[in-house]
Amino acid sequence: MSSAPPLIFAPARRLAARRRALWLQGRAGAARYLAEDMAEDVIERLGFLRHQPRRALVIGLAADLPSWLAGQGCAVTQVDPASGFEQEQPFPAGQYDLVASLGVLDQANDLPGALIHIRQALAPGGLAIASFVGAGSLPALREAMLAADGDRPAPRLHPAVDVRAGGQLLQRAGWAQPVVDCRQLQVRFSSLSSLVSDLRAQALSNSLARSGPPLSKTAAARAKAEFGTGRIETFQILTLTGWRL
Repeated sequence: MSSAPPLIFAPARRLAARRRALWLQGRAGAARYLAEDMAEDVIERLGFLRHQPRRALVIGLAADLPSWLAGQGCAVTQVDPASGFEQEQPFPAGQYDLVASLGVLDQANDLPGALIHIRQALAPGGLAIASFVGAGSLPALREAMLAADGDRPAPRLHPAVDVRAGGQLLQRAGWAQPVVDCRQLQVRFSSLSSLVSDLRAQALSNSLARSGPPLSKTAAARAKAEFGTGRIETFQILTLTGWRL
């Protein structure tokens, strides 16, 4: 009998973060660069692979990807955990020629199970593309949080998947012809507050089941001083691709 996956992320906090992000995305000037980068990458991969889906499931904040797919004659179903979609439960089986999951799997407690559900949702010959923020992301924020906490660092940033672990996960999930790659997206921020605002708008705020205590005013000031102004932050975007044969 298999054991339940560890509870790394609190479902209630994760849902609240995604609902807040979905609301913030409706505001002018909201940060969308991660979703836009991931959506553009999916479009490029579809062109390179010459894959023309007729039915697609798009999961997460996906920028212009759903409208682009619809313009290609594809019937698109778009969902997000904020609106009740549960990525760790089975999807409709065998219905889609494409499943694109953007910016959601980095907070899955049962990541192998979620990848299996994606594969099972594909029709034979269907393609899966999953992109999310991976290991090595947000080094400047990590430095700022370590400076804030001093000698007693607290869990404040999410654990993340690297390329090697991504490949192992795809093999475990049964994706055919799996490919894993990683790319960098660098963004300049005027302050730590502007970075935190962007993270909230893109559902990347802290959803840990056991996170550290709130920062005191003194600790927050240390974090802001460590981060400084005009700082370049790095996002490592991990992309998993595979087929159902």
